[in-house]
Amino acid sequence: MSCYQLDNELWFPPLEEAEDYGLLAVGGDLSPERLLLAYSLGIFPWYNAGEPILWWSPDPRCVLFPAKLHVSRSLQRFLGKCSYRISFNENFAGVIYWCRRLRVALDGSGTWITPEMKQAYTRLHELGFAHSIECWDDDQLVGGLYGICIGRCFFGESMFSRRKNASKVVLIHLLGYLQQKGFKMLDCQQPTDHLLGMGAEEISRQEFVRYLEQAEVPPHGSFVSQF
Repeated sequence: MSCYQLDNELWFPPLEEAEDYGLLAVGGDLSPERLLLAYSLGIFPWYNAGEPILWWSPDPRCVLFPAKLHVSRSLQRFLGKCSYRISFNENFAGVIYWCRRLRVALDGSGTWITPEMKQAYTRLHELGFAHSIECWDDDQLVGGLYGICIGRCFFGESMFSRRKNASKVVLIHLLGYLQQKGFKMLDCQQPTDHLLGMGAEEISRQEFVRYLEQAEVPPHGSFVSQF
């Protein structure tokens, strides 16, 4: 299969045209309209600075269903003792900043959070589609996560931790909130040991699209965040 070149028109090729490793298309832009359309179809951007925009739809897809969250006994004990404070949408800019800074410092993988990506997701935050969850130790931002919400699906983008278990605490609070609101799933995109250990699983791309439909994520039309 070949990778599709996007133009100025607002479109994406069929998901089944993606390469075996998930790459579907190249080019286009990071406008709110294109980003929302991409997520509603099961597509997300991921590329490094200096590269064209790359659009992905991996098969299988890593997801976490709120009701299937696994919290280990040791983490339960930690939750009972820690004094972290959790907030929602209190410091979106700070969460993106630390997601990039810590990943670059650790292994260089944060370079995909380019200035253009930061600007694009900040615009989605201003429009009510991108959200952050923060973990505070006194007045210090020590953990966080940000992502996109359409309908009743939360598309996780990145997370960070500067204190013990901070990102896990954020994830637990987010999933509790999503379950309370009737969300179908948290899209994790790609599996990690961290996520799999907390109950994430891999499903086929076809299953993922079916869950998007159940989560009231329209493939076209008016997008609404239920966050």
